[in-house]
Amino acid sequence: MKRFVEGVSRGQGTLFPECLDDYIGEDNPVCVIDVFVDELDLGGLGFGGVAPQATGRPAYHPSVLLKLYIYGYLNRVQSSRRLEREAGRNVEVMWLTGRLAPDHKTIADFRKDNGPAIRNVCSKFVALCRRLELFSDASVAIDGAKFKAVNTRDRNFTRAKMKRRMEQIEESVERYLHQLDGADRQEPSLARTTKTARLKDKIATLKEEMQRLRKLEVRMLGTPDQQIPLTDPDARSMATSGRGSGIVGYNVQAAVDTKHHLIVAHEVTNVGTDRSQLSHMAKQTKAALSADGLDVVADRGYFNSEEILACDEAGITVTLPKPLTSGNKAKGRFVKQDFRYVAEENVYLCPAGERLVYHYTNQEKGLTLRRYWTNACRNCAIKDQCTTGKERRITRWQHEHVLEAVERRLDAHPEKMRQRRETVEHPFGTIKAWMGSTHFQMKTLKRVGTEMALHVLAYNLKRLMNIIGIAALIAAMSAA
Repeated sequence: MKRFVEGVSRGQGTLFPECLDDYIGEDNPVCVIDVFVDELDLGGLGFGGVAPQATGRPAYHPSVLLKLYIYGYLNRVQSSRRLEREAGRNVEVMWLTGRLAPDHKTIADFRKDNGPAIRNVCSKFVALCRRLELFSDASVAIDGAKFKAVNTRDRNFTRAKMKRRMEQIEESVERYLHQLDGADRQEPSLARTTKTARLKDKIATLKEEMQRLRKLEVRMLGTPDQQIPLTDPDARSMATSGRGSGIVGYNVQAAVDTKHHLIVAHEVTNVGTDRSQLSHMAKQTKAALSADGLDVVADRGYFNSEEILACDEAGITVTLPKPLTSGNKAKGRFVKQDFRYVAEENVYLCPAGERLVYHYTNQEKGLTLRRYWTNACRNCAIKDQCTTGKERRITRWQHEHVLEAVERRLDAHPEKMRQRRETVEHPFGTIKAWMGSTHFQMKTLKRVGTEMALHVLAYNLKRLMNIIGIAALIAAMSAA
């Protein structure tokens, strides 16, 4: 006769192990957290409360709260209230903290008050990976991803959104006034009186909302980017890959090692585009690796002439595609790439074999530009495929040779674009899955940066445990 597996009675006495160590095996990830934090110089990293006060109530040592947070972010428990509950029921957390159970306010204040120190811990782990020679190739992929802030789209106003909202209110007021006029023409009755009172209340409410929006508009127009979020003052409305969609949040930049997919450097920004982020992130990554040179691959969203030049001057080799901003190719006409530059003669050769010679240099948007053209265009047989003007003109930047070198590298190694996608999008996807639907839980750029540092530290920690194993990682930390 078949039977189900049966449990024991809840009233039956049980002899549990005498100590918490019996619950935790040598291959448990909490052992890595324990050793890593114990090896840190928390005072040197900037944590407060390392030395106990002579008077007052005893405080929790920062190592206890740091271990608790690293464990939480490693196991998708980011809330201080949930961490408080885990400290009272989770055997792993009891082992890690020595059965200490801080209240949620103490846990939350630790994260709020030690942001720079927590970010230094993240950098310290990258330094450990460097000592383990995991970054020997000095090659990274850089990308940005949008993360949602604690601010809904309804509580964020831009000029366009404010205009649309005011127009909707005006249309509603006009519709209610029209209905009110219709009600006035009806015979006096209780229904008419009730309807009239209801319409007047709606109109009064809409007028109050209009006054509130006008006050917000004044504040919004006084901001640099003419945008005002009502919940998180540092969050910004940003476009996402979906057409017509967007979020109110932050743009997180990350440089990911192409070999082991470890996050070498990261930064949280509230700038919606990536165009001005390349050189800063690349230099930050090079400093973190302490490398003489660095290979960087990025997508076309980072293409910016001045940013690429800054990387070149810093000894950083960049590979990324150039966006095609001209509409000539779609119209079947020649684009700049169809013209070949001859450096020895300082001329361009057009598809028809004519020479476009240098005429003058001017300044435009801070760039030194050289202008080339030829007078042979009027009699050219393929002029219709080239330009609708009198002659085709070519503009060359003073440092155009740097951009041409980038194009040649991409032509020689087109597989780098696939490598970039496989490298840098994996950490972003993993971290967003850990975060859940809400993404960030804290407000303001400074505190969101702290939260992201904990996510990056947890990701790198789990990644390194998978690469070299828990026992080897503990041994490396103890020997460092």
